[in-house]
This record gives sequence, structure tokens and C-alpha cells, in this order.
Amino acid sequence: MAASLYRIGVDVGGTFTDVVGIADDGTETLAKAASTPADQSEGVIAGLGNLATALGLTLADLLARTERIVHGTTVATNALLERKGSKLALLTTEGHRDVIEMREGLKPERYDMRLPAPEPLVPRRLRIGVTERLRADGSVEKPVDPASVDRAIATLKAEGVEAVAIAFLHAWRDPKHEHAAAEALRRAMPEAYVTCSADVLPQIKEFERFSTTAVNAYVGPIVSRYLNRLAGRLEEAGYAGTLFVILSHGGVAPVEEAARLAVGTALSGPAGGVAAAVALARQGMGQDLVTCDRGGTSTDIALVVGGEAALGRGRVVGGERIALESLDIVTLGAGGGSLAHLGSSGTLQVGPQSAGAVPGPACYGAGGTEPAVTDANLVLGYLDPRNFLGGRKTLDVAAAERAVAALAAKLGIGTEACALGIHRLVNARMADGVRVATVRRGVDPRDATLLAFGGAAGLHATAVARELGLRRAAVPLFAAGLSAWGMLQSDLRYEGAQSAVGATGMPPEAEIAALFDSLERQGRARMAAWYTGEITALRSADMRYGEQVFEVAVPLDGLDWRPEGLADRLRAAFHARHRSLFTYDLPEEEVVLVNARVAVVGRLPQVASATRAAGAAAAPTGTRRILLEEGAAEVPVLPFTRLAPGQAVAGPAIVESDTTTVLLRPGDAATMDGRGWLDVAVPAA
Repeated sequence: MAASLYRIGVDVGGTFTDVVGIADDGTETLAKAASTPADQSEGVIAGLGNLATALGLTLADLLARTERIVHGTTVATNALLERKGSKLALLTTEGHRDVIEMREGLKPERYDMRLPAPEPLVPRRLRIGVTERLRADGSVEKPVDPASVDRAIATLKAEGVEAVAIAFLHAWRDPKHEHAAAEALRRAMPEAYVTCSADVLPQIKEFERFSTTAVNAYVGPIVSRYLNRLAGRLEEAGYAGTLFVILSHGGVAPVEEAARLAVGTALSGPAGGVAAAVALARQGMGQDLVTCDRGGTSTDIALVVGGEAALGRGRVVGGERIALESLDIVTLGAGGGSLAHLGSSGTLQVGPQSAGAVPGPACYGAGGTEPAVTDANLVLGYLDPRNFLGGRKTLDVAAAERAVAALAAKLGIGTEACALGIHRLVNARMADGVRVATVRRGVDPRDATLLAFGGAAGLHATAVARELGLRRAAVPLFAAGLSAWGMLQSDLRYEGAQSAVGATGMPPEAEIAALFDSLERQGRARMAAWYTGEITALRSADMRYGEQVFEVAVPLDGLDWRPEGLADRLRAAFHARHRSLFTYDLPEEEVVLVNARVAVVGRLPQVASATRAAGAAAAPTGTRRILLEEGAAEVPVLPFTRLAPGQAVAGPAIVESDTTTVLLRPGDAATMDGRGWLDVAVPAA
């Protein structure tokens, strides 16, 4: 009998849209639908319809029983990557319109003499100076000249601008000039999307602030239209609850907040996978996890240490700097749809080009002719062509073989050898991505568990673990929908920040306490408008030594916030954090408080998952011939969904479900965990 209440997570990927429903008794159900890049809401509604069918309900019945939908979207990311955002203008202080083009004076590849300068998001003719000026201390040197604002508005109207970013010098000190210009713009151009840097990123460093605000305006209209369209379709279909969106920092927010701060959705989808990893760490998978989220278009890699995910700032998406707090995720163009081809040197390459959802890999039979990683895995026997998506789609083996054979002929090797080369190369690329996420950040990954999820990760997990020296990998039963599941484990979150740089390294102690208290009051007021449950606040700061050129994020939970002695306690916290990160500190050096930060969190009710019931060990459903590096082998095929808790599976073997396949190699020793994942002991390489 169907349960009475559901919570639903929706993750839109490059190839498939994953929908996970969790009933109030903890029962989990996964459904998939093809993603619809032209309008992602169509794929979302189709996925919800497939979920309803799997539950024996109509879509209207399911949505009437749903109390929460959390959505991860790639609309902002795609707009940036494809340069298909809104027609954008920038209003700024006279003399500073080239900040976003000069950037920080550095090229992305500083030693490449032939590298062209990045194309700015806003063309120069639409970067318009306004007569106004605040000094660095927030005092007014020149008030806003209404005539210069009116002239700018006339130009914007003539150009047919859809969105306007307002970024004035030193607006982080006082937003009044930006807000005055924004009010005039909204009166004259009510249809335009207008955003101010003081509302997006009230911090020092002009380029980061200008760039983040420009990106917010560039993607804002597209994200707003999409979310409003989706909310409308859900309401028409019978959903009466709130639509939440997961943001780049891993927390969720109502759809209205996601539309206001659209730049915060730039890493929306991958954030769900990291949230899932944190939840699995709480459930006993391990405190140190390396996540490997491999879908049809890309692989996203992140690190969880001590049960907590790392946050960072200064991410670059589509060549544009976004300085908001976000999960530290490394993204590679190495998914199941990544295309294999000859590089300029005549060697085999994989990605970053992808077959995407349309036409997809050659084996999808939708017009693709170039070999994708999925085609190679099919040729190697790792996938069952008759059981793809539970048999709802049959893979075309002959088309995959033709695509791989054509590339093999160019390389002068056999078809199977070419397929094995593609598989090995994508494994190496994934391992390199893990090194970037760990070793380059000073973390030794060898004691961590490789958490492999996304529909395609299980085929590569233990090979990647071997290459990195990891001794353990885990593949959840719901690997294909784990990002959507993770969205249901996230809390509401609102991030507030304010720069505090003054004439000295530390402002007066009473001023410091007042700054943090003010940020917390603002955040709690915003959260109270969204949520009436438990609300907590997390404080942190960006600090540095006086001569240091970068800031260090310092957690401040548990600090004594009484003004007396507060500066010394902040200095001590910074020294300790610096010592933990870099093995040394400099107690004699001046410590500078750069940014105060407060994250206000609304604790949503935890979504419990049902544990697997004990039962008889599942027998193999058959055998399949596969090609490994050691040669061809006939291996048993076991049903993932019917493995009993504690059941052991020795490699080589295939463990498969409707939505994911796990390849166990010789020497791998897997055990089905009762909490829902395949736990694999990987032998030393």
C-alpha cells in the first residue's frame, strides 16, 4: 500500500533527470527521465510522472502527498558554459568600467604567450560609468548624480538590455549609492533584472565583487524564468508545497531566494552529491570520503574530511569568477557520454566533448556516430544491452562496435583494444581529478573511502581506487540518484558576509561583536520568513597575516563573543587554524580580520532511510563475457537489489541494477552493507 507522505529530490543531469522519492516509512524509490536541455522543467515533470508510475499513483496523487520537493538545476551553469545568458549591462563608478576586463592582471595560463584574453561577460559599450564616489571608509566624496543615471538608463533602453549589474567602488561599505541607482532603474525599466553588488557580495576586492554581481545578473533572468515556469507546472499538476533549490554551498533555499541570488545555483546539481556524502558519513560509511559523482556528461569530485565537506570561494565557472561560498568541487569532462577521439598529436583522447542527452552515445540509437565511454563499456561487456534502465531501453551493440571500430582503424588497433584503451584512459583522468581535489590541497587520500555514485561510476570505482592507492570503495544501491537523495538531507541555509578591513588589523572589539551580531540578526530574520523550525547560526571569518596575500577561513563556533578580549581570542583562533593548515604560525605578526561571515541554518526534519531486511543470499542471474586488462573472462552477474545484508561477492563479477552497474575486478572483495551500499575492499596495486 502506498505511503501517505513523500519527500522528493530532483537532480537534472546532462543526460538524465533523476528523481528520488522517500516515503514516511523510509522506503526509497528512484525514477529517471531523459533530460530536456531546451526546457529542463519538461524532464522534471516527466521524471515525477515516472516516479508516480513506479509507486502505483497518478502524478496528481503523488504531488498531493508530497510535503517537500528539493531541486538541483544546471540552468545557470549551462548559460555560463554556452554563453547563452541575458543581454547584460554594468553600471559602475566613473573610471572603473574596465575592472571586469582587466581582471586581476593574470592570465588563466600565465606562461602561454599565445593565450587570448578572456572575453568579458559585458561588452565595453554596455559598461557605463556613473558620477558618484564613496571613499574607502564609506564617506561620500561625490553623491550620485541623477542626470548621469538617467543618461545610462537611456542607453540601456536603446540597447534593449535585459539585466543590469550595479557595482560601485567601495559599495561594500555602504549600499546607499547602489540602491539609489537601482531604484531609478526599476522605475524606468520594470521588466529588467537589476542586482547590486552590495546585496550579492558586500566584500572588498573589486574584481571578485564586480564579476560575481555580473554573473548574477547574466543568469538571473534565465534562472528566474525557469524556476517560475517549473513552480507553475508543479502547481498545475497538483503540488501545493514549497519548491526548494539546492545552492552551491550545499544548503537549500526557497525558489524566490534562488531566483534573487541566481549565481548561487552555479553548482546546484553537484552540491547534492556532496550533501549525500556528508549524510552517509553520519550513517557510518566513514568520516573521510572522496566523492566521485560520474554521470553522462561529467565527473564531479569532492572531499569530506571528519564528516564535513570543504567550502571555498573564488570558483571559476565558464571562465567567470564567482566569489560566493561554495562546496569545493573539481569537475572533469569525463562522463559516460564523453567522446573518444584522436588528439592533435594523433593519440587517443577522451572528452571534454560529450554526446550529451541528444544524440547521446552511438549505442542509444538516436543518431550518435562517435564513440562515447558508454559505447566502449558496452563493447567490453560491462553493460547488459537488454537491461539498460531496467529494460526500458535496449542498447545497440552493433552501433557501439561500429563507432569504436572506426576510431580503432585510425589508431591501427583492434576494436576491443580500442575500447579497453578508452576505459583505461577515462580511469586515469578520474584519478587525476581525485589528485587535484586531495593531493594538491595537501590531503593524502589513501586512508579515505572512494564513494562512487552517479549511474556510471560503479564501472570505474575500483580501478580508480587502485591507481590512487585507496583500499576501500563504496557504491550505494541508489548510486544513480544519490545526488537527488542528498538534496533531501540538506538544511535551509542563508549566508551573510561583510568586510571589516579598517585602518588597523583588528577593528575595536565592540565593533567586531556588533558586526557579527548584526549579520546573525539579518540572517535569522531572513530565515524566519522561510521557516518556523529550529534555527542555528554558524560564525566564521576570513583572516590573514598583515603581509599575507590570501585569506584563511577560520571557523569560530564555540568562541566566547563577549567584547572583552575578543580580538585576542580571534587572533588565537587564526594562529591555530593557520598552524593546522600549514604546520606553522607567526604569533609576532599582525593579524587582519578581512571578512566576517555568518551562516544561518534552518534544521529541516531528517529523512530516514529504511535499512535492508535480512534474507537469503542472492544467486547469480547468469554469467557474461567481459574483457579486462588481464584478458577475457566469463564472470557471474548478481542482482544489486537482491543482495542480502552481509552477502559477500568476490571479483571478478558484475553487480547490476536497473540504474547502475558495478564492475568488481580480480582481487576485489565486496560486502553488501545493511544500510544500502556495496562495500568493496580493494587490493593494493
